[in-house]
Amino acid sequence: MQTKSSIHPALGIDHGDARIGIAATDDFGILAYPVETIDCAAHDPVARIGELAERRGSRTLVLGLPLRMDGSEGTAAAKVRAFAARLGQRLPNHPLVLVDETLTTSSATAKLLQAGRKTRSHRSVIDQAAAVEILSHWMGESEHSPPDREDC
Repeated sequence: MQTKSSIHPALGIDHGDARIGIAATDDFGILAYPVETIDCAAHDPVARIGELAERRGSRTLVLGLPLRMDGSEGTAAAKVRAFAARLGQRLPNHPLVLVDETLTTSSATAKLLQAGRKTRSHRSVIDQAAAVEILSHWMGESEHSPPDREDC
């Protein structure tokens, strides 16, 4: 069995209609940190994520999947799955992992407030912090290299 330190570099993605938060792991896949927020009106998010993955050497994409509180999927999850399919076409050699993102934005907001950040004026920071939460959740569950690409 491999250890957490053998997880390869990954990008965490918090999908939204207007903005997409991006986080990354360090080269060893141990720590997650915020990278940027993609403005979907100004940039093609799939192309930008491709650029970031290539520039950073990220080999795994971890995308938050918004599930309902009962664990079922709704229209938001369908949008994320469609986005995942587009990412898969752009980056076919990158494993794509869908992770339950339930309450990640709430958790990220609470952490920012504890750190003294005003969340209303820092929406892009919240998106990045939510991406960090998604990535951290995945890393906490991963005791091995990422699984094969999930069929989207």
